[in-house]
Amino acid sequence: MSGRSTAVAHSNIALIKYWGKVDSRLAIPATSSVSLTLDAYRTETTVEWGNDRDSVVLDGDPLSGVPADRVSRFLDLVRDLSGRSEYASVVSRNTVPTAAGLASSASGFAALAAAATSAAGLSLSPRELSILARKGSGSASRSIFGGLAVWYAGTDDASSYAEPLHDPGLDLAMVVAVVNAGTKEISSRDAMRLTADTSPYYDAWVSSSRVDFAGMLEAVAAGDFTRVGELAESNAMRMHASMLGSTPPVSYWEPDSVRCLRLVRELRAAGTECYATMDAGPNVKVLCRRPDVASVSAAVGSLGVAGVTTSLPGPGVRVTEAPR
Repeated sequence: MSGRSTAVAHSNIALIKYWGKVDSRLAIPATSSVSLTLDAYRTETTVEWGNDRDSVVLDGDPLSGVPADRVSRFLDLVRDLSGRSEYASVVSRNTVPTAAGLASSASGFAALAAAATSAAGLSLSPRELSILARKGSGSASRSIFGGLAVWYAGTDDASSYAEPLHDPGLDLAMVVAVVNAGTKEISSRDAMRLTADTSPYYDAWVSSSRVDFAGMLEAVAAGDFTRVGELAESNAMRMHASMLGSTPPVSYWEPDSVRCLRLVRELRAAGTECYATMDAGPNVKVLCRRPDVASVSAAVGSLGVAGVTTSLPGPGVRVTEAPR
């Protein structure tokens, strides 16, 4: 029996990072995290059951090898949940540069989870959908929700999930400095594993990130933008420091990444409050308040980086076409 659904999900940027797993099979993280879903970047995915094999098309190009296998393994989870045995066609389009450190896997697997389960006739709760999406990409668990989200690390499959985090009026926005939109030399998964296995700083990162997580929850609840920004910036820098301790060292930074970081400090010193964060890639995300978006964007653009994207908080995943 065939079924077809389309879903849209938006990428999210972690303010308190997820970096390292305690269970790779279930994608259970070593630490809890907090993120901001962005309206600027999204993935739209259509899943149709009834094929004689799984097929995946991303931005008009058929996928093969490891990327296609990763999608098929995720579809196996949906087959197990639904009792279906047939294969599916997956057609996906990104406004997020793929594998560039801009959370394309977060929006991608969140959209895939919603579309595949809807097409299969399943009706999952947001928490159940978050748990499922996590198994495709850890950060996808957070893209199920709009705005601020918290992902509790948990200790097993059922307790590792994301949920919305109440925003008391922080009026957040983000300016993304696209330093390089190309594919990374080392994937997030491989870099994460290498850091956890070889960096002498990894345990310190885990310990400090747990403290940062608790502090971020307090700062958000208090509506303290300054503290939110300070924690986001320091948490990101500590994550990258742990990568530099790996053997061999992992560094995603490029010269323009450093220039952007310096610019953020200069803007703060001049009175525009903003803070930098970076994920597994060279691109710099600048957290600011909504009224400062234009000035921060203009300043970042003056550096001559490859691109500048401005974003407000985005919505959670939604099914736009469901079986009739």
